[in-house]
Order: sequence, then C-alpha cells, then structure tokens
Amino acid sequence: MSSLDMSSFGYILAAIFLPLFPASMLFNWLFFRIGNVWLRSGLLLVWPQLGLWLLAAVTEEPPVGLIYWGVLTAGLYAFRACALRDFRLWTAHMATSSWALLWLAAAVNEGGYEVNLQAAAFSAPFVLLAWFIFRIESSFGAAYAGAVGGLALTVPRLAGVLVMTVLAAVATPLFPGFFVLLQTITQALMVVPGAAVMVLGVWLLWAWAGTRILQGLVFGPASSEPGADLAGVTTGLLGSVLLVLVIAGIAFAEGLA
Repeated sequence: MSSLDMSSFGYILAAIFLPLFPASMLFNWLFFRIGNVWLRSGLLLVWPQLGLWLLAAVTEEPPVGLIYWGVLTAGLYAFRACALRDFRLWTAHMATSSWALLWLAAAVNEGGYEVNLQAAAFSAPFVLLAWFIFRIESSFGAAYAGAVGGLALTVPRLAGVLVMTVLAAVATPLFPGFFVLLQTITQALMVVPGAAVMVLGVWLLWAWAGTRILQGLVFGPASSEPGADLAGVTTGLLGSVLLVLVIAGIAFAEGLA
C-alpha cells in the first residue's frame, strides 16, 4: 500500500474519533444507546485520544480541507445542540463539536502531548455531565428539558453544580476549554485565519446552546415531582472536581503568557 493510501486510511479512521460529519454519527449513536454511566464516561475520555493517536500515526500534516471540515462539523453540532432538549443528546452533540475542533488544534500545535491535554480539558466537563444525566434520569425518569424543569427550586445543590459544569462544557472563562480555544484561535490566525474566525462563531453557538439547556432544566417553574437533592459530601466532591478544572484552566492561561 502506498504512503498516500496509508495517509488516506489514517485520516478516515481519525475522522471517526476526531469526529468529522458524517463519521461523527457513530459516537452519537453509541453514547445515546449505552446505559452504563461508567462506560459513557470512559467513552468520553478515550474517544478523542484514540483520534489523536491515529492522527499522530500519519506523518503528513492534515490537509487544510480536513481542518475546515472539522470546524464546519463543530458548527453543525453546536447549532443542533441549540435546539436539543434531551440532555443526553445535548451532551453527545457538544462533545462532538468540541472534539472536531481538535483537527485545527493539532494542525497549529507545536507537537508533544499538549493537544492530548487539550482534548482531556474538553472531555472532563462532559464526563461530569454523564454522571448528571444518570442522576437526573434516576431521580426523574428522564433528562429532558421541559419534562424536568425548575431544578433550582426542587434540588438547588444539584442545580448549582450542574450550572457550573455546563459553563465548563461551553468553555466559559477560568475553565480549561476557554484557554484551549483562546490558544487555538491565536495560533490559527497565523496559519488558517479563516478557520480561526469560524471558531469564534462556534464558540458563540456553544454559549447559546448552554443557555438553552439550562433554561429548560434549571430555571423556571418546577415541572416534575421533587427528587432527592445531592448530599453535602457529594456536592463537595463535585465542587472539588470543578475547582481542579479551574486550577487547570489557570495553568493553561499561564502557558499563553
């Protein structure tokens, strides 16, 4: 097999794990159908790392067309997430959107394991969201905005930590995703400026998608029977994880200086 064929095959495999549409549908199909919260969490951590490993195995730099395809895939899934009310689907779509941007991050990165850390920074909030999906589904029977609403009134501890986790997932300042995107955009402006500008649009869609899902789940009148709120110990553990993410975000920020 020629080197060109090997490169093409490597890119095709990488497009599954650093999801490019339509290969991105495989992850969303798996995530929606896996019921075990630990398997979901493992999937969220491992999936993009496999893609980066496959991409690193291809010695050539990815074509510019694949980079733009990644940004367009990120925009597509971010746009779709703005209209989703199923929290499980929302999480899968947002994870897909963030991982698709790793094509651009890998292209402008100077090498080493930095892009792997960036992938982990994107994935970490979604791992927490996988646990929240399990908790909400166990308590209320579904994790569907509207069917489950007003969590701030019925389970305020869960709602508070959930809000912070969604903010981390949509790359709000002080969380790692914010500084990963900032670094990627800054570096891409010198290499593929068009893609860098498009990432700004994706980022705005993330913010809107986060606002929409929180509006449906957390705010407004309660639309379901009150469930059990988080225990103090669980709230403290989740809060500690979020604090670690903030510290990691500050470490990413120091790398930008």
